[in-house]
Amino acid sequence: MSRPEDTSAAGPRGPLERDDLAAPPELTHWYSPLGRRAAAVATAVGHRIGAEPALVAVLGVGIAVAFVMAFLVARVYDAVTEDDGIASLDVPVLDAAMRLRTPFLDDFSAGVAYVFGPVGMPCIAVAAILVLALRRRSRTELILVAGAGIGSLLMTVAGKDIIGRSRPPLSDAIPPFEYSPSFPSGHALNATVIAGVVGYLIWLHRRTLAAKVLCVVVPVVIAVVVGLTRVVLAAHWLTDVVAAWLLGAAWLALVITAHRLYLTARKRGAPERAVTKGSSADAP
Repeated sequence: MSRPEDTSAAGPRGPLERDDLAAPPELTHWYSPLGRRAAAVATAVGHRIGAEPALVAVLGVGIAVAFVMAFLVARVYDAVTEDDGIASLDVPVLDAAMRLRTPFLDDFSAGVAYVFGPVGMPCIAVAAILVLALRRRSRTELILVAGAGIGSLLMTVAGKDIIGRSRPPLSDAIPPFEYSPSFPSGHALNATVIAGVVGYLIWLHRRTLAAKVLCVVVPVVIAVVVGLTRVVLAAHWLTDVVAAWLLGAAWLALVITAHRLYLTARKRGAPERAVTKGSSADAP
């Protein structure tokens, strides 16, 4: 006999496995007191308003946290670089990267910049949303990728506006030229987040160890390559890229935690959407 909450798998989602049943069980196990408390709160909220609206709410809070985090990181970065010169490696690393340039490396780096730039990255995100959502007939992928992308964009805007750091000299740069503030690297930050969340969503439904490892390795390689090519192009200083990696990894961890809370709420019986009078959770 199926559990009562399994009925939500019908309707517009089709005859697919529910998210909480398809995901690895360890994702819904919380070992720390803080994690267990967060899971209990998410489950209670999920029973009241639905697991999916609760996921949107958690991501909304997370986006606000991400914006504040970027603000604080930018402030700390500004203070530390003024006092201790923590960015003293920026110029030597840029000089070393420029000595490594070859026609092939220049073209490759420029191609990476276009693919993972302001036009290419949104296209990648939309394509990922369409493929994942249509294949699994679920809105969860859309919510996670869109939320991850919005948070990443706000973190980039916050850091650039607060610091206003100048990029390396334009005479040292290779097209495509960049004119916005330098800190943090938006390319590296967005690549870390979008590649990471897409890799995570694919990882959820992989069963072999090799496939799971690949879902982790590929996003890491993408983030590293995008970040390093920004230095090769003299579009960013090294510390811009390192800060982007750290901020992106932190935001990605928050997004994954939000999804784990959603899975936990679903596993504990929260409906996907809240049931209102005269309607059903699985109504089309």
